[in-house]
Amino acid sequence: METVVAIVGRPNSGKSTLFNRMTKKSGRTAITQDTPGVTRDRNYGRAQWEDKTFTVIDTGGMYGESAPLLSEGFERGVSKRKFAGTTVQSIVDQVKEQAILAMSEADIIVHLLDGREGLTPSDKELARMILASGKKVITAVNKIDTPKNEIMAAEFYELGSGDIMAMSSISGLGYEEFMDKLTSFVPESQITGIQADESVIPRIAVVGRPNAGKSTLINALLSKNRLIVSPVPGTTRDPIDSICTYYKREYLFIDTAGIRKKGKESSIEWYSALRAMKSIERCDIALILIDASEGITEQDQRIAGIVHEYGKSALILYNKWDLVKEPEEAFKNIEGEIARKIWFLNHAPVLTVSGLEKKRISKIFPLIDDLMKERQKRIPTAELNKTLGRAFSGKSMPTYRGREIKFKYITQVGVMPPEFAIFANYPQAVKEQHIRFIEKTMREEFSFKGSPIRIHVKSR
Repeated sequence: METVVAIVGRPNSGKSTLFNRMTKKSGRTAITQDTPGVTRDRNYGRAQWEDKTFTVIDTGGMYGESAPLLSEGFERGVSKRKFAGTTVQSIVDQVKEQAILAMSEADIIVHLLDGREGLTPSDKELARMILASGKKVITAVNKIDTPKNEIMAAEFYELGSGDIMAMSSISGLGYEEFMDKLTSFVPESQITGIQADESVIPRIAVVGRPNAGKSTLINALLSKNRLIVSPVPGTTRDPIDSICTYYKREYLFIDTAGIRKKGKESSIEWYSALRAMKSIERCDIALILIDASEGITEQDQRIAGIVHEYGKSALILYNKWDLVKEPEEAFKNIEGEIARKIWFLNHAPVLTVSGLEKKRISKIFPLIDDLMKERQKRIPTAELNKTLGRAFSGKSMPTYRGREIKFKYITQVGVMPPEFAIFANYPQAVKEQHIRFIEKTMREEFSFKGSPIRIHVKSR
């Protein structure tokens, strides 16, 4: 399982700014503002530092235990009016509950402090709570924008948390040292260079919005009521593993809690969302269930993005096809809808099914077998280089410092998903469009149906 890091601290200590800096390569962004209390829910993203990757959670501002501190300051950023029947105080309590849940799920806790405001009683209470968790802790004093201000971090040694990291999440001062310290607790990534093993049972995560029909589909595949099925969204709280045998071949299905739109969840549902993300992390193939009666929603896009970000193969299932009034016309529109909304999964096969009526569900198993083969496919280096040579033959390449960019060599360095290293004379000048062109060429030549492709450009 990938390491989980939770960033916690008082409101306006710079948690979201640090989160954005850590996850900028993955494209996940948290809202930042100078008003305390902007981040209320947990925000998840994936971070990478050198060869290590991990999940990072941005949490809302969290005060200590004393009641006056809970509402003081927070009301500066939140109106005193009620929000959907909840008071400011109850919102603050909910924020705190979300942060505590994040800490319970985390392997490492970053306690971020405000160096400008200095040490407060609330900081001390939070530090005691964090240390009592027994988790690995990094204490970082933020907003130390210049080296001469590093002395401001000295008073925080009073917390008794050990070493104090002085940094600025805005300017980047001390950030490299902070990340080096953080990733010293993170195990080496297990993604690069995974070898194919055909004897491994395929692990399939069934993911989608609440009430998309995940449990109904798995029950249909298992031909028994293994999971609780209910029309009430959120019935499934934790992932459940089920072994299914089809023509003497075994498949492990992971039913996951539905991932709701942020801001709508109860604490249990947020906890379930993290469980769903962990299920995606440990699967080989994700069956992305789309409610065919509604089409691809914003939340479906988010789920598809998580699957792609974690490098999992994908099979898109338009479920509840029995509810579609004009199926022929709807089927014609599927390709265009995918191209508009989840274009990054245009390599994934699509199937229309009905878990309730068991329509076309037997076609899922052969597709899973195909996706596993594609996911484990290894291409000889000689074939790769012939393909690369043909792709760029006769094409003029842009120049860098007066010299033409050249791709010299390509080789496959891993599978699950397929991963490639391509060597260039000026890797820093290679643009995203070049990578997209190479990926398109490789898919035309070798398919890799349903699987993402990872391409790294290196110097040689």
